[in-house]
Amino acid sequence: MTDSPAIRLPLDPKEQPILDRILDIRDRLSLLKADKSTYVKSQDVLTLYNQINEQVEILNEIRKEKRDEQNRVDIVLDDCYQLISLFFMTVGRTQEAPAVYSAVSTVKRLLDHLREAGFYSRKDLISIGKKLEEWQGSVERGREHHSPHLLTLLEARMAVCRTTLHQLEHELSHLTPDLEPIYEELVSILRSLSGSNARSKFPVQEVRQFHTRLLEIKEKTHDSFTLPEKDDRSAEDRYADKLRQMQAEHDAAGNTAPEGRKVVSDVLQRCLIWVDLIQQKQGKIDERFQDTYDKLREIRNQLDRLTLTQSWSLRETDLWMYQRQLDRVDEARVDGNFLDAEGKPADLHAQRTLLYLLRKSYAYIYQLIIASEPVSEALLPIYNQLMTLRRCLWEVKNSGGVDSPRELYPYSMKLNSIDNMRVDGKFMVGSDIPEGQGSVTTLLAECFELAYDLRTAAEEHQENEDSAMKDTVKDEGATPAVGVGVQ
Repeated sequence: MTDSPAIRLPLDPKEQPILDRILDIRDRLSLLKADKSTYVKSQDVLTLYNQINEQVEILNEIRKEKRDEQNRVDIVLDDCYQLISLFFMTVGRTQEAPAVYSAVSTVKRLLDHLREAGFYSRKDLISIGKKLEEWQGSVERGREHHSPHLLTLLEARMAVCRTTLHQLEHELSHLTPDLEPIYEELVSILRSLSGSNARSKFPVQEVRQFHTRLLEIKEKTHDSFTLPEKDDRSAEDRYADKLRQMQAEHDAAGNTAPEGRKVVSDVLQRCLIWVDLIQQKQGKIDERFQDTYDKLREIRNQLDRLTLTQSWSLRETDLWMYQRQLDRVDEARVDGNFLDAEGKPADLHAQRTLLYLLRKSYAYIYQLIIASEPVSEALLPIYNQLMTLRRCLWEVKNSGGVDSPRELYPYSMKLNSIDNMRVDGKFMVGSDIPEGQGSVTTLLAECFELAYDLRTAAEEHQENEDSAMKDTVKDEGATPAVGVGVQ
């Protein structure tokens, strides 16, 4: 994903001019990303995108006889495509093939980490599977408009993702309907325990509550699962042994999926040992890895905050900084191990804690990418206002509507002010027509329709009330006359 400490093949002198040009393109992309004084224009992105594709064509010609070559040129090219991908999302072209590049790269990392962690929810796999199908559609639609090299690269990466995804799905294939809820709860608890373990202040009471719940599940499933009794070894040794046992059983089984009860039993045992381990550690990490831990936790916290304020504060290219930092940490591992300055691996607690933070951060990036709206950042303020208006109007409608059309005046005034911003039916920024016109126009029409329905219902309600009041007055006015006649 980025420049990495891994050893690369020496650069072919013929490729040096290509490297120089793509380094220049990467610098220009970085400058464009850093410029927050104006919104990013599609034409600026397309110009740099086409320049990258030209260099790729030249590179492919040089490498006709050495297709598997990998050196710094490929690393910088990957940087450029990652940035271009995020720029395509920033300008609202989220459904096009280049926008898929960053998403697929993130999902590949995420799937590898899920497999390495050894536990995951079926919901995770379903979500990723659906997105891979959507991205395949984007690639198919882009065959006539985008670089064949890019499309081939995307298809190859998605094929790798699908292979890993199918392997993970296979591992859960024997979970029966009665075991599925137990498994999902255990995965949720294990993740929550890992999250608690990585807080600034260790939540003792919360972890105890999780422990109590695990003991309840153990008691409930006592007749179904054979769980080993606690021995005198440390929790760290027991957890390491459990992971080794699971790996050995997996290797011995080959392509045979584990029996459902075995899957649940393994996760339950891991939960029980892990809760013992983190209670012993009390949130303290091996000091050799304190800097890496602090860095990953800060990245996770920043990404967590972005998920809460995304629609108002995130420019998709901002994710590049986080991806770059995470990629460097991930690629610095050796055989999956985090190493200290002397090349010595971390203890099991540190390894699993750092892996959790790494995986969680990539999961946040995945969430932010798939939540990207098909609207240019130039139109996002209007789009976000309309989203808020639509949500408010739906809440008004679901709560019974309004009693009088006057109550809709604030909504109508805001909608009319937004509608009046259009020029010949388009939302303009200067002389430019930003991407996402259809999405914003559709959203505006939905808001007008909701307001119209609420106004119509309010008018009918008011007419019914007025009619009922007239009937009441008429009846009350007729009663005394009847009384006089009787007298």
